[in-house]
Amino acid sequence: MSLFRRFATPAELDPVQRKNYINVQIDAIGVGLANAAAPFLPVFLARMAATSFQIGLLTSMPALTGLLLSIPLGGFLQRQRNIVPWFSATRLGVILCYALTGFASMLLPERWIIPAILAIWALATIPQNMLSICFSVVMNAIAGSKGRFELMTRRWSILGLTTAITVFLIGQRLEVIAFPVNYQQVFIALSIGGVISFFFSRRIVIPDSPPQPEAVGKSLRANLLAYLQPVRSEKPFLRFVSKRFFFTAGIALATPLFPLYFVREVQLPDSWIATINTTQTAILIVGYLFWTRQSRARGARNVLLWSTFGLSLYPFLAAITHIPVVITVFAGLAGIFQAGLDLVFFDELMKTVPPERSAIFVSVGNMFQYLAMIIAPLLGTTLADWIGIGPALLIAAAVRFLGHLFFVLDKPVENRY
Repeated sequence: MSLFRRFATPAELDPVQRKNYINVQIDAIGVGLANAAAPFLPVFLARMAATSFQIGLLTSMPALTGLLLSIPLGGFLQRQRNIVPWFSATRLGVILCYALTGFASMLLPERWIIPAILAIWALATIPQNMLSICFSVVMNAIAGSKGRFELMTRRWSILGLTTAITVFLIGQRLEVIAFPVNYQQVFIALSIGGVISFFFSRRIVIPDSPPQPEAVGKSLRANLLAYLQPVRSEKPFLRFVSKRFFFTAGIALATPLFPLYFVREVQLPDSWIATINTTQTAILIVGYLFWTRQSRARGARNVLLWSTFGLSLYPFLAAITHIPVVITVFAGLAGIFQAGLDLVFFDELMKTVPPERSAIFVSVGNMFQYLAMIIAPLLGTTLADWIGIGPALLIAAAVRFLGHLFFVLDKPVENRY
């Protein structure tokens, strides 16, 4: 156990911080197991003959809920003395939806399977959105401004390794068992990750939040304005989330297109889809270590600009080839740049967020992202039906590159908190 502690935690941490780091890393194993199911959910729907629009809903539904509920959920969480219980409970709720997906496809008549799965993930959007807010607040409270890159590198490296190994094993499993039993078994089995995550994430200890004034006798509009007033005065925060909005639109535009492209255009078997996802996920570990060193040597802005530039190339490169090996190489390169984006977007956002108001600021930032994630996936699948999946991927690449240019042209984000 002492060897594990030296690996999982920096030496300078106090006992509470050390336990938090360990719990975060083990939580990452549970999340990594469950995350391995995520890339196969749209593939499963595609093989069940779901329409492009229905597959696009998987990405758009959480965004629609987030757009409508981000501010109310952020206000609710801001009033909680401690949000760790909400962090662990919402994680469990989201991951268990994979088990529900497996059971629904097993027990329901075929004509009801796709509507039922979409309904399950529509309901999952509420805990998904709460979890997104809780995650940023809890990780920032554990690590602080000086430890965010370190903690996220360790957590996402473990999560990525777990996911990569699991995705590879899933790919082998899917090839030897008949459809749809193979997918049903995978979705149900990987839900065990939710139990692991819940057990260890609920043991995280962070300071209680300062009490918030009671909104007695105030109208909904007055409460909303009171919550948003601090946000309106934070210009660096608003500039960053506006630029992130545009780049996120480029990411979300391509998200439902890749499984459609792999299944319908390239006609890849499940084993090749698993190999592509495994490569992209496994290389994240190398990326996290590389970009952490780059951040220390050259600063976070260097990471931001190279990551956004590199990710803008992936849809373009994937769209110009049908060769599985070449697509896998491109996916691996994208994984390296995705690692940088994971680290830098979280760090850049939290630089502009007052700790005592973190829940409401994160919820507003999420709302900008959700707006992009509502429009872009549906636009992407609509474009795919109109002009083809390949040309739609080229448009996604162009949108990402424009988002990259917005970051290039703006001044760096200063660490205000």
